[in-house]
Amino acid sequence: MRIEFRGEIWTWRGPSPYYFVTVPARQCDDLRAISGFVTYGWGMIPVTARIGTTEWTTSLFPKDGRYIVPLKDKVRKAESLMEGQRVTIQLEIRQ
Repeated sequence: MRIEFRGEIWTWRGPSPYYFVTVPARQCDDLRAISGFVTYGWGMIPVTARIGTTEWTTSLFPKDGRYIVPLKDKVRKAESLMEGQRVTIQLEIRQ
């Protein structure tokens, strides 16, 4: 399964800041439909993600009835991304 969407980068400020993009509701419905087949626990869904020319492996986190994509520092630096910026993300679900 492949998903592409646009979303805004936001920050969760914990002991160190973490950056995420929230998956839109419509795509979250599709993800929930397959989550039982691909999750490895706590509702996490393994994916290969891509922004621009940068690709990485990560897992989608469930949050407030939707899913969020964590953005690694190497991705933000490679693509010159900042909080509040809108990005196009491509996701491929891994099993």
